[in-house]
Amino acid sequence: MEQINQYPIGKYKEPEEITEEMYASYIDVIALFPGNIKLEIMTLNDEQLDTSYRKEGWSVRQVVHHVADSNINCFARIKFALTEDNPIIKPFAEEKWAELPDAKHISILPSLSILEGIHERWAILLKGLEKQDWNRTFFHPDLNKSQTIAEAMAKYSWHCNHHLAQIKNLKKQMQWK
Repeated sequence: MEQINQYPIGKYKEPEEITEEMYASYIDVIALFPGNIKLEIMTLNDEQLDTSYRKEGWSVRQVVHHVADSNINCFARIKFALTEDNPIIKPFAEEKWAELPDAKHISILPSLSILEGIHERWAILLKGLEKQDWNRTFFHPDLNKSQTIAEAMAKYSWHCNHHLAQIKNLKKQMQWK
């Protein structure tokens, strides 16, 4: 059960090939994510928001702040890749960020606002890319390899759906409406 709670849609598996049709699905995930997560969490009270989606996991509140932090970083990485030649990106310690006071204790509303703004801009940016732009790269020092924008978007589309599913799964288990 713990594995299902941690990875309700399965662990990320990098696609062997990324097609142009997949670009459209990534854009859709990015465009729809803020509304989808808002729909799931806006009826939750503080006690529910402070409930962990799994044993020793983050609270719903931390998950919401995490996706805002993470998606800010990815949006910036994409922009760096579009404006520089294979830039070295700055990884962030997501586990440590999730333990900071702004992730553990404040309202989710600022992060929802961030998600709405970043995702609107991100979807517009991605829609405007030419086919060759999806192959532009950034270097990820933690992975010790370059990633294309297409590869990053495959992972971040999964990432959005992954955290959304964690919240939905918790709500179902707890019988929250």
